[in-house]
Amino acid sequence: MLKMKKTLLLSVLAASVVMTACQPKNADKKSDPEKTQTSASEVPDTSLQLLGNNEELVLNIPECDDKNCPDFHVERLKTNQSYVDEALDQAILKQLKTMLSISEQYNKQNKPADTDKSKQPDQEVPSSTVMGQTAPETPAQILAKQVQPYLDNFLNLDTELKKLGVSHKITLNINPKILNSDGPLVTVVLNSSSYLGGAHGATAQQYFNFDLKKQQQVELKDILAANQHAALENKAHEAFKIWVKDSKLADNVDQYEQSWKFKLSDNFYLGRQGLILQYAEYEIGPYVVGLPRLVIPYEQLQTILKKEYLPEIKAQEIKAEDGNAKSEQAKP
Repeated sequence: MLKMKKTLLLSVLAASVVMTACQPKNADKKSDPEKTQTSASEVPDTSLQLLGNNEELVLNIPECDDKNCPDFHVERLKTNQSYVDEALDQAILKQLKTMLSISEQYNKQNKPADTDKSKQPDQEVPSSTVMGQTAPETPAQILAKQVQPYLDNFLNLDTELKKLGVSHKITLNINPKILNSDGPLVTVVLNSSSYLGGAHGATAQQYFNFDLKKQQQVELKDILAANQHAALENKAHEAFKIWVKDSKLADNVDQYEQSWKFKLSDNFYLGRQGLILQYAEYEIGPYVVGLPRLVIPYEQLQTILKKEYLPEIKAQEIKAEDGNAKSEQAKP
């Protein structure tokens, strides 16, 4: 009888050990809402930042091992702000149309009438043309389809130049770059360069500014205070006169403007020193000056730019100056 009791007791103890071992180790641990909330708050807010990188378009380029093979290279921007990417994609297509106007005109004059119209650069290729496609196309794939006709024109130009005995290597490069990733305005510059067989190549820099709070692209007129366009134009004209003399382009600015008239550029960005006005080749000067730019310091723009687009440090300084001026006026 005693032996049976001992056996029964051992069985109960063994069962208890087994049941304890089967319990989940963290069953008695309750989630700490404070820790969960802290972890969520540690995730940085990037909604007012422009973060991303470049991705090269995959295009149908024939193999070539010659030292003068044509070089066609286009990159797009992939960021955390999709509307910025879309704006830059459209700008790339517009720039390609400008850069390849020579070859496009040649193709129009020399292509047979029954040329496949789907190859024309002006016609966008819809993303749904691939039959049996299971996964949606990425923005890079869609843009690559739209860029391909321009590449075809570029290659046709290279073929015709070589038939004419021109052995120079033709090139075309487009790549965007994030210039300002935060602040009142974020800025992307679209760099482009090409050599299409002429006397010299061509380069361009176009700036795109975005207000991330408003989720929209911003033009020069959008950052100006009310009725300040003429004031900005006067400031820019003065900067132009200084640039002409500093660049030793002419001693008499009035005479210089008979050939290269001043104009207010709408290609701009907010730099560290002030408002940067970017000009294209041949826009306000000969080819030798490259891509001219005028800088208007923020000190001259306190009443011209909207306050939200002035650098914070400058806004603080102007408030301090206003306060000092009022104090001086209050003194007997």
